[in-house]
Amino acid sequence: MTVKAAFSADAAFKLYEQVMNYIEVRIERGEWKEHERLPSVRRLSDDLGVHRLTVFRAYQELKTKGRIYVKDKSGYYVQPPNGRVDREPAEDPVYGSWARADELSRIHSIQVDYQFSKALIDPALLPNRFWSELMTNVFREYPKLPGTYSTVQGDAELRGALADHFSNTGFDLSADELLITSGGQQAIDLTARTLIRPGDRVLVERPAYGPAMEIFRRQGARLLTVDIRPDGYDLERIEQCMRTEKPRLFYINPTFHNPTGFTIPAAQRKLLPELAERYGCVILEDDSTYDIHFGLKTPPPVFTYATTGHVIYIRSYSKYVAPGLRIAALACRAEHMPGLLAAKSLADNGSPLLNQKLFLHYFRSPRMQQHLEKLCTALQLRKETMERCLSDSGWAWNSPVGGLNLWVRLPRQVDMRSFLQAALTQSVSFIPGHVFDPLASMENPYIRLSYPFANEAQIREGMRRLLSVYESLK
Repeated sequence: MTVKAAFSADAAFKLYEQVMNYIEVRIERGEWKEHERLPSVRRLSDDLGVHRLTVFRAYQELKTKGRIYVKDKSGYYVQPPNGRVDREPAEDPVYGSWARADELSRIHSIQVDYQFSKALIDPALLPNRFWSELMTNVFREYPKLPGTYSTVQGDAELRGALADHFSNTGFDLSADELLITSGGQQAIDLTARTLIRPGDRVLVERPAYGPAMEIFRRQGARLLTVDIRPDGYDLERIEQCMRTEKPRLFYINPTFHNPTGFTIPAAQRKLLPELAERYGCVILEDDSTYDIHFGLKTPPPVFTYATTGHVIYIRSYSKYVAPGLRIAALACRAEHMPGLLAAKSLADNGSPLLNQKLFLHYFRSPRMQQHLEKLCTALQLRKETMERCLSDSGWAWNSPVGGLNLWVRLPRQVDMRSFLQAALTQSVSFIPGHVFDPLASMENPYIRLSYPFANEAQIREGMRRLLSVYESLK
């Protein structure tokens, strides 16, 4: 079987690591059994379309890790679990996935004065002063609300309002095709629980949103990758992967992608549902910052181009309206809803009704649109402030037209953990790029800098400190 299109020669990532991941996935899936002879270096290099030295290095690295062993003049074989060489727990693929999730949590938990690690909006920019008034109005209209549960699918009134809004913006959608969830991450989790079984392949972007990857891994999925670039995807690579690997799910964040900020063009969005339908894959489209744009019109979601149930859509309102409410909407066609409702009933039996009614009143008011316009202006100013600080640094990035992050490539390789530790001593935080890498490459030269939490003065001082730390590591 030839899978040449599944591998990337992007200089930021190592081909031998991709080959290692390819081999490990097949071992863990049981396609290559214990003590089974692996393909020769020549054959695997031909199958994967990479140089023989790349395969040779991958085999040598896997031998060092204890995943395979060598028989003289016979080749490479799968090492049984009880025969592996000792290694640090963090080198184990399963443990490593949780370690990366824990690394993100640890960074987020550190209190610093210059917060560039959290893709969260400064509470001062949110409509806090309106909520007490809304609370009074909601209790006046629904006096028995505190003693009432929501339905599992979510408040019918809220689903109707959202369906009307979506239908006015290009969606063909009814209230019965919406599920209210407690934030976008729960929507990802419910979809994974419903659709993914152990051993299923899930295609993800590289880089990708870290918690989503760990949700898929927890369900027993094997991750496949496709690079996301400023001009979008390599659609030939996606089709090749769908045809040869048969992924159950393709998780995408096509609008102001986290962490890169890239936006997939409309021409590619139109083609993705066709590929998904052709190869029996479901696209999970995560649109957590769709409304955070800086002037240019945002392309329609992939979901709007789908004519079948091969796209599930998530629109979250948590980050930029009221994080404490944890409101998101999942849109899908009828065939997916029963399974999702079953998963939702086991998760929490329905999101809090009070939160839904509060959001409904705000969503219907003109204040929400006014808030979004002011918020986008404020966030654009913060983004531009951070970019000015980087203008003479030699650091490289593509300026996003929306979203919450800059994906920055450093001009020279440094030990990322040493860099982060030194930055934290100066009360500055950021997220190393390998946290978002499905292949966990420690040589990833990128960092994510989030600009919405710090004000402009804090951004200027924090960036001054960060650049100084970087220069001191020479």
